[in-house]
Amino acid sequence: MTLAGALNASLRRALEDDPKVRISGEDVGRLGGVFRVTDGLQKDFGETRVSDSPLAESGIVGTAIGLALRGYRPVVEIQFDGFVFPAFNQIVTQLAKMHARSLGTVRLPVVVRIPYGGGIGAIEHHSESPEAYFMHTAGLKVVSPATAEDGYWMLRQAIQSDDPVIFFEPKRRYWDKAPVDTSVAPAPLHKARVVRPGTDATLVTYGPTVRVGLEAAAAAAEDGTSLEVVDLRSLSPLDFAAVRASVEKTGRLVVVHEAPVFVGPGAEIAARVQEQCFYHLEAPVLRVGGFHAPYPPSRLEDDYLPGLDRVLDSVDQVLAY
Repeated sequence: MTLAGALNASLRRALEDDPKVRISGEDVGRLGGVFRVTDGLQKDFGETRVSDSPLAESGIVGTAIGLALRGYRPVVEIQFDGFVFPAFNQIVTQLAKMHARSLGTVRLPVVVRIPYGGGIGAIEHHSESPEAYFMHTAGLKVVSPATAEDGYWMLRQAIQSDDPVIFFEPKRRYWDKAPVDTSVAPAPLHKARVVRPGTDATLVTYGPTVRVGLEAAAAAAEDGTSLEVVDLRSLSPLDFAAVRASVEKTGRLVVVHEAPVFVGPGAEIAARVQEQCFYHLEAPVLRVGGFHAPYPPSRLEDDYLPGLDRVLDSVDQVLAY
């Protein structure tokens, strides 16, 4: 399946298994979503279960909160990453806080699907990586699949969760194809995975840059360097035990993500590694990511996004110590 196809299959299975699941968002019904992730679902399940919403992200999430309070399991789509900010208040002050505010008596099983990241030739508000905002907010789970199989299973697990989940979908990987086993989940929702073992240095990444990490590891292997690639899969909670185990083995770490390096997810990982793995480190932790600037026009995005050369340059730096 493609990643988009796997997500569609996961949503279809959720609608079949649980009559309380509701899908809504801009153009998710008749059009099937701008990336066709919800294609055919409204036709097969009806407008009451798969509904097109007004162009109002705050209303989309606010309505989902109300539905969850009434016992439903809403899955809402934010059409593009940069469109989530009108809904930011609903997410961080209501969705994330209700469980704590009610002393544990109220749960909000809401999934907020967000296509994110660059690489598709789009403009600002269509190519952003806002995951750090939500990682910083207690009460939210934040995850991002990198493969079709993870997309299928992680979305099913997110919908089944009684806690709100921000589900970041790497849009430039929507059309990547891979085998998908729909019979057994490959891992728990918040478990990181070593996708390529190695001994000389660790690359920690997630979502759209997992493939970049694997390409860097393959290129480094041609020069005799063994890189271990860790796919975080979950950003909050963060499976730091998997990161620590890899760093203790290799002694070197490069963190790769599309989000800006400044106060990005890699900053938290680097800080924790410095605190907990100091005596195992053979070199400083390096981060490779976007720049602290608005997302550029499409003709410049290859220079903005972390690519093979920038990752390999950082690997060379940590190996030089």
